[in-house]
Amino acid sequence: MNIGVLALQGDVREHLAALAESDVLARPVRRPSELTDVDALVIPGGESTAISNLAVSFGLLDPIRKRIADGMPVYGSCAGMIMLATTVLDGRPDQESFQGIEMTVRRNAFGRQVDSFEGDVSIEDIAGGDFHAVFIRAPWVEEVGDDVRVLGRVKDGPAAGRIVAVRQGNLLATAFHPELTGDLRVHRYFVEMVRQALD
Repeated sequence: MNIGVLALQGDVREHLAALAESDVLARPVRRPSELTDVDALVIPGGESTAISNLAVSFGLLDPIRKRIADGMPVYGSCAGMIMLATTVLDGRPDQESFQGIEMTVRRNAFGRQVDSFEGDVSIEDIAGGDFHAVFIRAPWVEEVGDDVRVLGRVKDGPAAGRIVAVRQGNLLATAFHPELTGDLRVHRYFVEMVRQALD
């Protein structure tokens, strides 16, 4: 199994390391030819407008959209969640996404960089208790389509109840950064999704 990490901008190294620790071959993806060599893709956290612009510049926007439509498993964290959304609020007018998960996402919903925080999230389908999540200029999900499963919500504080983890078929998205915590449960959950999709 080969899982690619979209390596245009963001915390690519951390995702590559988390996938390697989850016992899969992980490689960076910067070109359409590299995309064809992977079974699944991770879209890292970073800056969603930069990822959007670079995906267009590198000729990856349409190939990724096509692979998603054809059933390729994809996981997006933070900016990756924004890139998987069908509707993005508070984005730039020219911002593109991969149009994968039927959801409305608000960019920087929790506030600016200084408002970044850590908190516990209970994630459906993932055993082992609450996930200690890192939110950095994170989005949240305002609305989901009928085929989208809500997997996790913020437990406490002013944003309690906000949706921060979702799944639609072979697509997974979190508003937080599991690659920064050392807790591999989200990555291992995604790897299992990929295994099931390949069977």
